[in-house]
Amino acid sequence: MLPSELEALIEQAAREEWEELDLRDKGIGVLPAAIKNCKSLKKLVLWRNNLSEIPDSITRLTNLQSLDISFNSLSAIPDSITRLTNLSSLYLDENPITEPPLEVVKEGIEAIRQYFKQIETEGVDYLYEAKLLIVGEGGAGKTSLANKIINPNYQLCEEDSTKGIEVLHWSFPRTDRNQFNVNIWDFGGQEIYHSTHQYFLTKRSLYLLVADTRKEDTDFYYWLNVIELLSDNSPILIIKNEKQDRQREINVKELRGEFGSFKDVFATNLATNRDLDKILSEAQHQLSQLPHIGQTLPKTWVKVRQALENNPRNYISLNEYLQICEDNGFKERKNALQLSDYLHDLGICLHFQDDEMSPLYQIVILKPKWGTDAAYAVLDNPQVIRNFGRFSNKALAQIWSADEYTGMHSGLLELMKKFQLCYEIPQEKGNYIAPQLLTENQPEYAWDEAENLILRYTYDFMPKGIVRQFIVAMHESIEAQIVWRSGVIINYKNINSTLAEVTENYGKREIKIRVSGKNKRDLLTIVTYKLDEIHNSYKRLADKYQKLIPCNCNTCKGNQNPHFYPFATLQEFLSDRQLEIQCQKKPYNMVNVRKLLDDIGETEKNERQFLRETEWQNSNNGKNVIEFKPQITVQPQITIQQQQQQGGTMDNQQQQQSNSDNSQQQQQTSRPLRAKSAWANGLFYLFLFVVVIGGIGYLAGTLKLLNLIAVIVAGIVFIPLVGALQLRQDDRLSEQNFMELVKLAIAQLPLIGNIFKGKN
Repeated sequence: MLPSELEALIEQAAREEWEELDLRDKGIGVLPAAIKNCKSLKKLVLWRNNLSEIPDSITRLTNLQSLDISFNSLSAIPDSITRLTNLSSLYLDENPITEPPLEVVKEGIEAIRQYFKQIETEGVDYLYEAKLLIVGEGGAGKTSLANKIINPNYQLCEEDSTKGIEVLHWSFPRTDRNQFNVNIWDFGGQEIYHSTHQYFLTKRSLYLLVADTRKEDTDFYYWLNVIELLSDNSPILIIKNEKQDRQREINVKELRGEFGSFKDVFATNLATNRDLDKILSEAQHQLSQLPHIGQTLPKTWVKVRQALENNPRNYISLNEYLQICEDNGFKERKNALQLSDYLHDLGICLHFQDDEMSPLYQIVILKPKWGTDAAYAVLDNPQVIRNFGRFSNKALAQIWSADEYTGMHSGLLELMKKFQLCYEIPQEKGNYIAPQLLTENQPEYAWDEAENLILRYTYDFMPKGIVRQFIVAMHESIEAQIVWRSGVIINYKNINSTLAEVTENYGKREIKIRVSGKNKRDLLTIVTYKLDEIHNSYKRLADKYQKLIPCNCNTCKGNQNPHFYPFATLQEFLSDRQLEIQCQKKPYNMVNVRKLLDDIGETEKNERQFLRETEWQNSNNGKNVIEFKPQITVQPQITIQQQQQQGGTMDNQQQQQSNSDNSQQQQQTSRPLRAKSAWANGLFYLFLFVVVIGGIGYLAGTLKLLNLIAVIVAGIVFIPLVGALQLRQDDRLSEQNFMELVKLAIAQLPLIGNIFKGKN
């Protein structure tokens, strides 16, 4: 949009007192100061522009309730944002914000207000602290490198493989002579320890990927993908550990081209410290450049951080933590909880605040290593391994018999559940399964292959353990405990003996779902919703996998190997009103796109998405709103009747939320969804024909001949007219063609048709 057009639009909005204004995708680099004159604005959308700051003019819109500046280039939020006392919704996704801290920003406008209030009250300080994470395959030399970083004179020795995570501390002087503190996290390389990577591979950290050049067993693409998925573009250095000076070439140019966060590669021999100084120098440089370093923080935050660091205990109660905060200047509980959330996200301590009823809410773990050691003590226990991951409360009492775990068994068990390392077996209270230790052998079970509903996920890059996370999430619905390391059978709330088989083939980078039984679509909706939820927990995974929908033509339907269509392709067809797509199996049938999506419960969601995105453009008159396209979050669509059949799939709170969402959708969409009616088939027209003929037969004995002829003609014309109306309702007939058919039908009517023809 040209600057002159933008200014004219803003002037119009001010003059006509618009309440909502959408300026998304306009290429705006600087917002005209005239925006301050739009005093009536309640909603302003500046999504996906080139704004590098929030102009002061916006902070004068005192009636503003919702502000969306997502997908811009904001690095800081000004304290003047607190002037907007009516602002309740602030969207800042995908901005490189460093001030306030992202952990504050993500909590919304109220947390931002509290942050600036604390700075105004207590003054500012700075925190120079970061995480250095060392990852790689088992035996690559990660622990040796960690010790060499801390002390270059460290003598190498034969070391045991790291169990889980080891946390070490390193510091180096800054140019201003203050100390820069580094927490080195040394990760165990065995695959079983990869399960918790997603909880500790955090953003705003430096990563060292260590490779043993003798073994050549490091999959650089796997590790770089994992780090990029979970760390939000944190810098990565590859360290080639050239034991006995054995060299290995790496295609650095190719890796740099594919992974933007990969910075450089260094070769060293830790036995002789060759080029170790270069590694230390680059590590210090990259750590100093992390975006949160030197960040302005309320002085009270830094005081509490230092107090916690000096506390020798592994954990403290929430009340003890709140008392420490109060002793160091915190006056409000919510501000203290905001700080613990910030420290949690940085990996400095662990405090899970999502469930106030959980034992984890009542403790603050000061030494995360203590918690992970406890979890891995269970996973590494020989008896638990022999039992294929099964253990009991009695076994936990023996494993956690050390004094450091006294009184914390329930909290540590909750920690393992939080990390999705185990679940409690339904109907066997006090007994648990660690799914990563399950048997690799798929058990024998009966499966009805007739009329299966099949769906696949395929991956360009596949994180390890997706199905294991799914097993934990759906553990209450496992059918007869038919579960193994890479698969599970699900029977959700006994939906009329409907079963879902979910299997992972990591070699093929694929997850396959088969559903059999009476209510296949309902169960598939539940399974895919949970898998999509797991996928969404990996922020950057969306463009690395695709959902494949099976063909339902006569050749493919009921086939265990049907042709598959990419879900995204079907969505494009639907949004472009292309209603058919060709199967790629002989005889290359044309297939209805809506029916393909309807088979897996996606039609209604896609139609709602399309209507939401076009409704404002098609229906408003441009007075108060322009081009506003509401964003929605789709939840599985399960009717009240289905809930009753399932024994209730949602609790009261979820039902109230669903009702609220449905009400909001109805208010935002002014016309009903065009969904195919149950009458839209041949039976409907047969029924209509019988009714019309019966009516004519009844009238035959009561009307004069001319009137009877008129009734017969009208009845014959009426049937195709209803058919045309149904085609329009199903969106298989354009508005223009529909009107032409109506005109043609009316023109055939006696008397009225003559009048109609005369006018035309």
